[in-house]
Amino acid sequence: MVEVTSPAAVRAILHHYKLSCKKSLGQNYLIDSNIADKIVNAANLSPADLVVEIGPGLGALTTRAARRAGKVLAVEIDRGLLPALAEVLEGMGNVEVIHGDALEVDFAGLVREKTQKEYGWGGGGCKLLANLPYYITSPLLMRLLQGRCNFSLMVIMVQLEVANRLVARPGTKDYGALSVAVQYFTEAEILFRVPRTVFFPAPAVDSAVVRLMVRPEPAVPVCSEEAFFKVVRAAFGKRRKTILNALAGAGLDIERELWKSALESSGIDQERRGETLSIVEFARLTDRLLEIVRNHFKGKTLLTGEGKKNVFCEPF
Repeated sequence: MVEVTSPAAVRAILHHYKLSCKKSLGQNYLIDSNIADKIVNAANLSPADLVVEIGPGLGALTTRAARRAGKVLAVEIDRGLLPALAEVLEGMGNVEVIHGDALEVDFAGLVREKTQKEYGWGGGGCKLLANLPYYITSPLLMRLLQGRCNFSLMVIMVQLEVANRLVARPGTKDYGALSVAVQYFTEAEILFRVPRTVFFPAPAVDSAVVRLMVRPEPAVPVCSEEAFFKVVRAAFGKRRKTILNALAGAGLDIERELWKSALESSGIDQERRGETLSIVEFARLTDRLLEIVRNHFKGKTLLTGEGKKNVFCEPF
């Protein structure tokens, strides 16, 4: 096993394997052992835990997680890093490195497969560790949360501005569709800020570590999750417009008067802006809209412009 949380160690292993840091993959390697320890400590790992790590890089978090967890599955997109990871993780029999794109990996299937007893892990909690590049943070988080991957906890490092969005409250400048989605599925908390100086090479911005405690059930019940997220995305699609104008202009094949009726019957002023609505209000608006639309069309199935069924007209 090789310790890789120092600039000299990172330079040496990159030089040995003729590797370079790829900006396209957001490769900035953590070179501070204290920060690495704090991230892994935040996951509260035990031998009963299975850990999925996205983007292990050179293994700074992987080695620490492996000392505490029963099993670590590290998903790395860069094939060139695999030989270096093999050296860093040598002797750690409870780590498996998987070459794959996190935006394509079937994490639910992977966890089901790897939690069988023949893999040496008896089946306890399933937790996620990740240092997420900016360019995949939103789509990957949505994929993980909506994919029902059975993670009980996620500890992720993201750019500071993204971290602020994950925990933002209604009416603030950082509050948006990602805030609603993350808080619908999890309880989000920023644990600590990470300065850019603890990475090699140093990125242009600071980061933060966020802990997402996955809720046993979503924060609010909704009749249709698909419809709920369509409404949320539509509300934030044009932030400077009133909620009525944003929704009516979102191209969801719903007449303006139906939106207006849904807002009124939900007790939401149509002059408000989308960023002022709470998750509870979005849920109430969605459920009321579904009821109004389905009554309006009397159960007829409508097609969108792409020939797909309109979710707002589908049965509950």
